Amino acid sequence: MLRLDELSGVVSGCIKCRLHHSRTNTVFGEGNPNAKVMFIGEAPGADEDRQGRPFVGKAGQLLDKALNALNFYRDKNYYICNICKCRPENNRFPSDDEAEACLPYLRKQVLIVKPQIIVCLGATS
Repeated sequence: MLRLDELSGVVSGCIKCRLHHSRTNTVFGEGNPNAKVMFIGEAPGADEDRQGRPFVGKAGQLLDKALNALNFYRDKNYYICNICKCRPENNRFPSDDEAEACLPYLRKQVLIVKPQIIVCLGATS
């Protein structure tokens, strides 16, 4: 089975849907690769696309602040990623075919991390 870093490399070269045409970076996921909790969002926004990291925009900062107040930290207690690994234009919801193109990557992330709890964030998730 692939490791997370190997799978991230595969994702960075993905051209399975039209989103690869407009991306700056793929946004794979980050956090504790052995976490018991995994947060899954729908797709990266502009800040995430620019930095190549999930949940670093305003919503992600608010989530981090709330979780940190509970002594729950990204690098220690959870893993966070999105269904889609590329930003849909104008921060729209990902289409079904875009989400389906990335779903095998997400499934592999879940198999590698083996979380006990999955928290879905957003409508698509």
